[in-house]
Amino acid sequence: MKAIQYDHSIRPYTTFKVDARSAQYVSVDSLSSLKEALQYRPNGAIRILGGGSNMLWRKNYPGRTIHINLKGIEKVAETDTQVSVKVQAGENWHEFVLWALKNDLGGIENLALIPGSVGAAPTQNIGAYGVELTEVTEECTFLQKDTLTERVLSVADCQLNYRDSIFKNELKGKGVVTSVQFRLAKSPHPLHTSYGALENQLQGRPRTIQSVAEAVIRIRQNKLPDPKQIGNCGSFFKNPILSLSRFEALQKKHPQLPSYPSKTGVKVLAAWLIDQLGFKGVRRGDAGVHPKQALVLVNHGNATGAEIWALAEDIQKAVHAQFGIALEPEVTCY
Repeated sequence: MKAIQYDHSIRPYTTFKVDARSAQYVSVDSLSSLKEALQYRPNGAIRILGGGSNMLWRKNYPGRTIHINLKGIEKVAETDTQVSVKVQAGENWHEFVLWALKNDLGGIENLALIPGSVGAAPTQNIGAYGVELTEVTEECTFLQKDTLTERVLSVADCQLNYRDSIFKNELKGKGVVTSVQFRLAKSPHPLHTSYGALENQLQGRPRTIQSVAEAVIRIRQNKLPDPKQIGNCGSFFKNPILSLSRFEALQKKHPQLPSYPSKTGVKVLAAWLIDQLGFKGVRRGDAGVHPKQALVLVNHGNATGAEIWALAEDIQKAVHAQFGIALEPEVTCY
């Protein structure tokens, strides 16, 4: 385990760039150092940090922050049509997508340029442009905090739902994902290109895993701010899923409401709801809403986590008052 840092700023490690502090901070790059770091006393308060791209710190943390930097990508099984790849939790997600493309393996090209680490991907059940992580995940390895033993969870065990998983619920605070095993496809690759914006980007172009990834990158770069230039965590809120009857009642009042079918109802776009209320481009001090994408809250420089959260709460209240919908944060707020 590397040296423990005390009263340490987490600003460099999170994409929101808020200057919250942790009483202790330690980076781990091996399973043994992670086990050592998890044996924290006296109060046992531990927070796990991966890529820092899906968290908002609203205040300082009195415990120990463990930064997961486990590295490694390994092919563990292979058939004529697919390859099973085990990836350590500290690998950067987009770098893993690029690795897959370089090795001519498909299945995650639609998830290009999503920020964060591999270990956080199943926690959030990341998804984009018609593909969800659950479609390519085989299993996750989870290190239990109490016993310091590893447990292998099948994709069913992980309970992956829309931006949700067992790691956000039953196993929250009980340990850490140390690796994820994926099932990737050999050529000829099945492609997912029916998503509207992606279909438009690919018109007149060859359809390969490389061209799909390039199209996704262009779309994301065009509509989402670069965290290196302005602090943000991408989409701050989940897209609400409504029952068919509730959606139809809302659609009568708002015929232009964009929607997509979902396994459990009808998904409506949170960005549209927020945009209708005039929040796009709003700025309160250094906390704001991005001018191109109403779903993205931003830190223009020195906003605190509490200030960003106050703006998020105002958006929630306004959406509920106008549409009767309770927006849920996609970002984990501490």
